[in-house]
Amino acid sequence: MANTLTLFASATEGGKTAPSALFLQDYQWVSLAMFILLAIFVWKKVPSLITGGLDAKIAEIKAQLDEAKTLRGEAEALRDEYASKISGAEKDAEVMMEGAQREAEAILAKAEMDAKDMVARRQRMAEDKIAAAERDAVEEVRSSAVDAAAAASRKIIAEKHDAGADRGLADEIIASM
Repeated sequence: MANTLTLFASATEGGKTAPSALFLQDYQWVSLAMFILLAIFVWKKVPSLITGGLDAKIAEIKAQLDEAKTLRGEAEALRDEYASKISGAEKDAEVMMEGAQREAEAILAKAEMDAKDMVARRQRMAEDKIAAAERDAVEEVRSSAVDAAAAASRKIIAEKHDAGADRGLADEIIASM
């Protein structure tokens, strides 16, 4: 056990005992363990794995950024295209509105002209009907006047002319022939 005691002896520092093994203090063991761990990391190429992983992640992020830039460019191109389409559509709408306004005005003017023509035709038709009615009325008045005059003549002749007067007229007409 004497060997064991020397291998794992305690050192005294200021009244406190610190464990030691193989003639190394605890902080030395920790330093040695860290050195061995770092040596294993270097031997197994852990730093290159870490940097490789970081490089891969950086490359992936760069690819995503490039893709995002490309998508942004496409989105801006689409935005510009749709903005031009919208402005074109607005211009087309204005042209269509102007055309529709002109067409509506033309239709309104034609309707006014048609209405004036129809009123003039109906007025002529009414005037023609009135003139025909006047002609019919005048003919009817003339016809009734002729009938009345003939009836009055017959009555007057019948009252004032007798058979002797008729003979005198007949002789006169025969003599004139």
